[in-house]
Amino acid sequence: MEKDEKNIISERRTPGKRRLPDWLKAPLPSGQNYFRLKGLLKRYGLNTVCESASCPNVGTCWDMGTLTIMILGDACTRSCQFCDVFTDRPQPPSKDEPKEVAEMLSALGLNYAVITSVDRDDLLDGGADHWNQTLVEIREKCSELKIEALIPDFRGDERHIGRVCEANPDVLAHNLETVASLQATVRPQCRYEWSLKTLEFAKSNYGMITKSGMMLGMGESSEEVVQAMKDLVSVGCRILSLGQYLRPSMKHLEVVEFIPPEKFNEYKSIGESLGFDHVEAGPLVRSSYMAEKQAAQVVK
Repeated sequence: MEKDEKNIISERRTPGKRRLPDWLKAPLPSGQNYFRLKGLLKRYGLNTVCESASCPNVGTCWDMGTLTIMILGDACTRSCQFCDVFTDRPQPPSKDEPKEVAEMLSALGLNYAVITSVDRDDLLDGGADHWNQTLVEIREKCSELKIEALIPDFRGDERHIGRVCEANPDVLAHNLETVASLQATVRPQCRYEWSLKTLEFAKSNYGMITKSGMMLGMGESSEEVVQAMKDLVSVGCRILSLGQYLRPSMKHLEVVEFIPPEKFNEYKSIGESLGFDHVEAGPLVRSSYMAEKQAAQVVK
């Protein structure tokens, strides 16, 4: 790891929480639109990754009328060490959920929506058919809505990846999350190769506009970040988001470094020079943050 990068605050082996740099401070959730969306979610009994994953941008995004719906329940079968979505044995998928998600999105009148899900390794198809039904319902109810599907890796199974692609989302996203050397630590039940295969298959076989995201500050080197970007470009990925990893709780992985905004700007320039159509990079950036803006240059 490079030691000469200026303004990077180290947290290695430091017990407890460090005070966050000023560039990582986000406003508390507030505003009329925030509470309106919260009420609609409660009414339909739906989950969002915004709340389940403790996203720091929930106030900003919800006040703008954008959110990320999380389908297939709120319990994940995997135990990624960065994620605040809890691991448990999930309930069977709700048969009404596809229609309820479509009805809610219709009521919101959005231009762009992100749909994601927990990993469902307990299901034979990983939840792929439920994904397909949900996207089809949304298309029927909201014909003008642009849809971004942020999907699991389905263990690299092409049948299941294809089932989602058949519903023709406008953007097919899957997050690489971290560099190759940290995959076993950060995502012990995932594989770097599965993630790349998911994106490559969607692009090569269905012509999908593909997108990925990574969190930085977990111990990766600059060279490893650039190599990961090259790997993503090589499988046809067109949109990339880069953000700072923030530790959700004391039981999650420690933050190794707080990456300053100027370093994110550097990564953005490098990524776009490598061939990405758009790179959204910054300390508070998440895969779904300002998703419509991220896709604007690619989705017509």
